[in-house]
Amino acid sequence: MQSRSPAVRGRPRSAAADTAILAATRAALVELGWSKLTLGDVATRAGVAKTTLYRRWAGKNELVVDAVAELFDELRLPDRGSLAADIEGVVLQFAAILARPEAKSGLMAVVAESTRDDALRERIRASIVERQKCLVTEGRERAQARGELPTEGDAAEAARMADLIFDMVAGAVVHRTLVSAEPADEEWVRGFTRVLVLGLAGAGLEGAG
Repeated sequence: MQSRSPAVRGRPRSAAADTAILAATRAALVELGWSKLTLGDVATRAGVAKTTLYRRWAGKNELVVDAVAELFDELRLPDRGSLAADIEGVVLQFAAILARPEAKSGLMAVVAESTRDDALRERIRASIVERQKCLVTEGRERAQARGELPTEGDAAEAARMADLIFDMVAGAVVHRTLVSAEPADEEWVRGFTRVLVLGLAGAGLEGAG
């Protein structure tokens, strides 16, 4: 797990304590929701002193971001033999994570709080968004190796496209599951994937021209 708070002098951090604290945070989100969650309750559940939490996280928002980020770290890009099938596989995983109560309540709360807190917004971007963009890069490189997508000659253009694809996928799934509160089931995912793949094919043809 990446270090997500400033280095602290004294005793080194305990990975076991970090794991217990983040697991306890997710359990508290399920049982209490974000509004009733307190660092004291999390410390009790994790079996650590409250000062242990404060040495690692500045407050509740930062703690919840890191607890939710671990859920998204479970995402894996399956190799199903085609770009469309790979996209469907990862989008279904993403939707399943967002359906979990700890992800749903935690993510919605910290995103709302981040509208007034630039540092929190940056933490969400670094801990969740940037860490998952590697899946887009992996998927595009795999599709390019299969001959399904053209290869960009310019690294900056490749990075721009990766950002755009990530925004399209994340934006659509988050809106569907958390804003519209509609299921991102297999039928919806197939339709969304069809539109996305057609768009990627069109972008490839435009770039080739």
